[in-house]
Amino acid sequence: MSSRCVRSGVCAVMRRLGVLMLLGGLAAGAWWWFSQRTAGPAVEYRLAEVLRGDVLAVVAATGTIEPEELVDVGAQVAGRIQDLGRDPREATRSIDYGSQIEEGTVLARIDDALYAAQVEQAKATVSRARADVEQQTIRMQQLEREWNRAQEFRKRNSISDADLDLARANWQAAQAAVSVSQASHEQAKASLHQAEINLGYCTIRSPVKGVIIDRRVNIGQTVVASLNAPSLFLIAKDLGRLQVWASVNEADIGQIYLGQSVKFTVDARPNEVFRGTVAQIRLNATMTQNVVTYTVVVSTDNADGRLLPYLTASLQFERETRRDVLTVPNVALRWQPRSGPGGGSAGGAATGGSGGGNARGAGQGGGGRDPSLGKVWVREGELLRAIEVKVGLTDGVVTEIEGDGIAEGVSVVVADVLLESTGPSSPFAPKTQGTGSGAGGTKGGSR
Repeated sequence: MSSRCVRSGVCAVMRRLGVLMLLGGLAAGAWWWFSQRTAGPAVEYRLAEVLRGDVLAVVAATGTIEPEELVDVGAQVAGRIQDLGRDPREATRSIDYGSQIEEGTVLARIDDALYAAQVEQAKATVSRARADVEQQTIRMQQLEREWNRAQEFRKRNSISDADLDLARANWQAAQAAVSVSQASHEQAKASLHQAEINLGYCTIRSPVKGVIIDRRVNIGQTVVASLNAPSLFLIAKDLGRLQVWASVNEADIGQIYLGQSVKFTVDARPNEVFRGTVAQIRLNATMTQNVVTYTVVVSTDNADGRLLPYLTASLQFERETRRDVLTVPNVALRWQPRSGPGGGSAGGAATGGSGGGNARGAGQGGGGRDPSLGKVWVREGELLRAIEVKVGLTDGVVTEIEGDGIAEGVSVVVADVLLESTGPSSPFAPKTQGTGSGAGGTKGGSR
């Protein structure tokens, strides 16, 4: 009897223990299931190290490469182009695009038949005027002798006063006639000189040493000289020195000064960087769609001939340099922790204030926030901590910073990526990869 009671008591205890264990297992499973349901997606942070280096602040602009000096050669007389000059470096080739010429090189010839005839006509006029001078001089000398005889006759009362006056008048008129003929002679010589000049203009010569940039005339074409001489050839005086005409926004023109160093690139030489200096700041601003720009002329050396006229250039005017300073990517100053489920930050905890600072010129500034202050985020275990920093110079990619807790080699957060959720989900729901905020950097672990 007593042994049966003992056995039944043990069985009851075992049953109670079994029920308690079952309830405990169910409670643990429910807690695990609930925690998985309420947990947010895992977050992976991308980090970048604080580096020490140089920061060069620049003003960016675009421009066009231009020759330093262009000469537009035209025709001063009208006529038909009879021939083009010979290339000085290749006698079998006519003057054409790219021909290198010397001062005085014949570029083209205009049909000179008409102008040669005018020269001959002017020569004949000069000869006639010269003969007229000689004739009038002889006549004046004859009348002068008659005047002298009349004076002698008057002393002896051989002629009247009227005859004396007539002799004097004839002599004086002869003197005037000589002056008129001499003036006509000079006029004829001037006309001859003008005709010879026009004949010379039929041969078009280069006024400078340089390179033919453009040829705007062909053999047989008729050119008509008017108030504006027609342009036949465009010559670059010296392609060893070029200029870049840059358009600088009015907001940046105050940071440009004469002698400022400039570096630029061109699409034709994508792997080369060229240098120059600011030679001129033009004050005749232009307005396009309410945007005011100024033309800044940058002088550069082209002794090797690698730059060509009229290439488009991307310029960087070197404004200020900081050497051997701590730098972080600009995106690190813009990044802020995202809000997780139920409030809190995605990193589990975040301290040090709210909002992220921005590099000057690299991001958006908060309303009323000092633009010289910023904030970067670092990891401390599973948590994130904000560090206030003082923002300095930026080159558009990295920014100079300084502050307590910031040193070379410290890793700061530049982006986060939401990973695929590990909680239970419907087998019919599509599985997606989360997207991140910020920019790429070094992978720094996940929550």
